Amino acid sequence: MSPAVSQRFQCMSLLNAQRCLEVFFLSAPWKKPRISSGCQDERVQAMELWQTAAQELDRLQHLYQRTVSDGQVHDAQRQQLKVQFSNTNIQSHHIRTSTNQHLLKTVTEQSTEMEELHSQLGQAKAELRTATARVDEMTKLLQNVQNQMHRQEEDVADAQGREDAADRRIQQLQTGLSQLEARLKATSQEAESFRREQTVWERKLGEFQARCTTVEEEKYEALAKVRESVQLAEEAALQKDQALLREKQRIEELENAKEAIKQLIQDAALRTRKEVENVRKQCNAQIHRMAEELSALQLECADKESQIERSLRERKAAEEELEKVYKEGRAEPEFRKIDALHQRCLNAERMKEDMRLTLQSTQNKVKKMDMDHSEELSRCQEEVRRLQGSLAQARDNCVGVSDERLHLQQENLQLRREMDDLRKATLLVQKKAKQQVSQMEHEYSLKEQGLDVRVRELEESSRGSTSDLTRLLTAQQKSTQRWKEEAKNMVQAFETKIAGLKVELNRQKQRSHELEMQLETDHNTIAEYERQLTEHQEKSSRLQRRLTQVEQRATTATQQVWVTS
Repeated sequence: MSPAVSQRFQCMSLLNAQRCLEVFFLSAPWKKPRISSGCQDERVQAMELWQTAAQELDRLQHLYQRTVSDGQVHDAQRQQLKVQFSNTNIQSHHIRTSTNQHLLKTVTEQSTEMEELHSQLGQAKAELRTATARVDEMTKLLQNVQNQMHRQEEDVADAQGREDAADRRIQQLQTGLSQLEARLKATSQEAESFRREQTVWERKLGEFQARCTTVEEEKYEALAKVRESVQLAEEAALQKDQALLREKQRIEELENAKEAIKQLIQDAALRTRKEVENVRKQCNAQIHRMAEELSALQLECADKESQIERSLRERKAAEEELEKVYKEGRAEPEFRKIDALHQRCLNAERMKEDMRLTLQSTQNKVKKMDMDHSEELSRCQEEVRRLQGSLAQARDNCVGVSDERLHLQQENLQLRREMDDLRKATLLVQKKAKQQVSQMEHEYSLKEQGLDVRVRELEESSRGSTSDLTRLLTAQQKSTQRWKEEAKNMVQAFETKIAGLKVELNRQKQRSHELEMQLETDHNTIAEYERQLTEHQEKSSRLQRRLTQVEQRATTATQQVWVTS
């Protein structure tokens, strides 16, 4: 049913509805004189409905008149379109044949574009995965940095607590450790020189392997030509296989020797590192223990020095009082006071003797600690000598391996000579193969003539099949149109997905940039903590210098006490 006819039916139904409403309003009960308030409201509502219906009816009448005039115009246009359609059908029949090929090309291009879009989508997903993985790595790095900062803060607090317990003995032990580290550096430099020599040998071995591979490729090409052309190459192939087996055996032996050298170097390096770390740990533990003991002894010395100073002050006071008594020449009642002062002097001398004994005991302890440290240094030196002996043994093993390499190189030279002999034999075989190839080319020319005849027959059959293909193409046009629409929809969907993925990727990039900025700030804070640590170290060195000065003052005070006694 056309739209004009449907509009006519709608207009007729609205006219009937208007007539029914007029009859309803004319015969309505609210026309009577006695009307209640509720009926008046219903009447007002009904009048409003009637007015809206009348307005809608007028609008529909105008629309009906317009559609009638438009229908006449459409009829004239329809006739013109029929004429044009007949002309276009004739033209489309000619155009279809030309457009079919274009449609096939477009379909293939769209399929390739779809494949490219799939590949781009896969790449975008892979980039997103890598971005997420990188973000996870950055978060882990930030956590590690925060943990390191926390540890550094704890270390700084510990260092501030230990600054009061520093002295010259620690400096002597540090010099001993620096000497051990210098020796360790010398051994590591020797190991690095040995590694450089090993890399040189490995590079030479790689060049030799590359040459062997080129020789093998040439052999395989010669074998392929000989197998296709002549049976005489079988003997040469057997000889070459034997040579290849021997060469593979040599290469395997070289690889085994190289792996053994690497293992020896790794074992020696691991042993030296472990032993040096053990020695360093033991020395650090002993240093810490000695520092604690020395701090305790220093505290005891300070207490004893304070007691000595107090006793000296009391002795001086007693002597002054005695002098006053002798000068004033008092009577016998003052003898008791003199005896008390004399007793105080004796007590002070006794305390002085006790202090001297305690100082001697502390000095003996310090000497004993020096002896222990010298023994520990001698033991470390013996350990370093043993490590040097193990390194010399590893060098001897490397010299033996280098001799084996020279022997293998000589064998490889002999194999190359054999390969040259085999090449000469293959050249002779190639000459014979060329003659056979010329004969085969003549046979191929005869076969080509027969194939030309068959091609002509196939062309005639293809002409008949093209007409069938044109019919198939007309049927496929509709399907291609449908495929185009589906492809467009899929492309739009993929574009939206790609846009979403790009947005997500940009967000991830922004997040990674923020994490990088945060990591830079963390690095700056770490540098600040390192600077503070250096300042604390400088403070500890200043405190050590002050402590040495205090020790010198204590020694001078003890000497003065001995002199006065």
